Amino acid sequence: MLTTTTQYNKLSITMTSKPMQTSKDIQNLDPQALTLDSLIDAQVAFMQQWLRKQAEPLSIEAWHWLGAQPLSKYVSADDLQRLINDWLLNHPLSDVLRKDIRDILHTVIYHPVNDNMPLSELIDDTQVEILAGYVGSHDEQRNILIHTLVGNDTFADLLTQTLYHAINDFMENTLDKAGGVGKLMKLGRSSFEKATNKNLDEKLQTYLHRNIKDLTRRAEVNAQAHLSNEEVARLIVTGWARIKEQPISEIQTYLRNEPNDSSIDHIEASIQQSYNRLRLSPYLHSLVAASVDTWYSNHQSDTIATVATSLHIDEQAIMQLSTTLLPIINDALESPWVTAHIREMLQAFYAQPNIKDGLVFSDD
Repeated sequence: MLTTTTQYNKLSITMTSKPMQTSKDIQNLDPQALTLDSLIDAQVAFMQQWLRKQAEPLSIEAWHWLGAQPLSKYVSADDLQRLINDWLLNHPLSDVLRKDIRDILHTVIYHPVNDNMPLSELIDDTQVEILAGYVGSHDEQRNILIHTLVGNDTFADLLTQTLYHAINDFMENTLDKAGGVGKLMKLGRSSFEKATNKNLDEKLQTYLHRNIKDLTRRAEVNAQAHLSNEEVARLIVTGWARIKEQPISEIQTYLRNEPNDSSIDHIEASIQQSYNRLRLSPYLHSLVAASVDTWYSNHQSDTIATVATSLHIDEQAIMQLSTTLLPIINDALESPWVTAHIREMLQAFYAQPNIKDGLVFSDD
């Protein structure tokens, strides 16, 4: 330590420059040969050495202190709102992050482990049973399911077209093989269309469509009347039982993996589009604001340690993090920019008038 006139005898210091002292040289300093620069260099080395040794216990003590502070002392609901809005919602996903999402999705979906892993690894039987019980015990949901499966107009239209093409193909093939009778029937068809001013194909499609829709409506009514809640639940569980042992890689059959036509690219682009639309939506901002207010009102009186514990961040986690970060801390302490800042701080300290005036410097 450098002495002042109020505490120790004055020390004569020569203002000459010498190479910086290292931590190994601290104990070998000759007090009579000290210069201001060499003293500062020795103090810099001492501080760096001390901080390296104390980095881990200091981090734990800092965590103890920080953890004991109330959340509301340093963080407000408005702070959280600004953090979410400025850091998250105000920015689109970066190109780098989007590429990472695509690459990770591709790795996960096409990983070889999926070939030997059944779907039941993703969804437990009890989850399906709970869902089936919920759907089966709610008449409205059950009727929606039956309507989707049986009374759907799209399904009726598809069935109409399928039957029409089947009948048309049958008639064409039959007439072609019927010789003169076939030609006579074709002539009769042509005469019918001219006489009625109606296309027979359109007439057939209209007839099928009207009758099939009527049949699907009747089937839906019968299903809703006769399929009990238990039966609907059983159908769901049975359907799951048929597919649950299939490998997860079966999902790949529903995806395209071509360089210029990748389903993963389409999925990621859809996520990006939805995110960009929602993050700028007043609707999402309102929900985020309400959610933050709810969370903050529940935890504002908690200590930071209590909040951290809910995220599984405890003293053991801090110790592990501290151990992981120690090499970074040590390298930072030895870095030129930290060394320069410590030296500047000490130089500013000794340049203070009340310190400088208490020192005696020789002119040698």
